[in-house]
Amino acid sequence: MPTFEQLFAAAQHSAVHLEMRDGYMRDDPVFTAWQAGRVELDGDAEARWRALVAQAVARGVAVRRARVVSEPLSDYVRFEHDITAQHNAAAGEQVRWLPRRQATTLALPGNDFWLFDGRWLLVNHFSGEGDWTDSEAVTDSSAVELCLAAFEAVWSRAVPHAEYRPT
Repeated sequence: MPTFEQLFAAAQHSAVHLEMRDGYMRDDPVFTAWQAGRVELDGDAEARWRALVAQAVARGVAVRRARVVSEPLSDYVRFEHDITAQHNAAAGEQVRWLPRRQATTLALPGNDFWLFDGRWLLVNHFSGEGDWTDSEAVTDSSAVELCLAAFEAVWSRAVPHAEYRPT
């Protein structure tokens, strides 16, 4: 199975990401800097991400991220909200937010994922503390269909980043 970067580079039409946790990698230096009142998005990892997204968007790939979030927001999700415009959106990524209360009637998978061109599913696994443990390539067509339907259902209800006002 190709790596995440290879899947992203090979995408021709779409790269969609569904996030459903209220916290990730809380020891991330960018997050800890934000907690201290500084926004530091000039590191190598952040620059690589923005370049990867910008290159995909330049090829005509729609890069969309939907976040299902609890309200009031956790500190980590508030951090994500604060940096989305200058990090994700500035690279060309479209981001929407769905309050968890509005997701009750949606059938959602148990894990966050990336789905490339509606056929390459990369499931992300995290520890209970929000630390990334590994990714799993899933080729089962029913899982791919479930994840695509879940993403589109969230996307259709979610609020675009520029309009979302967190509580």
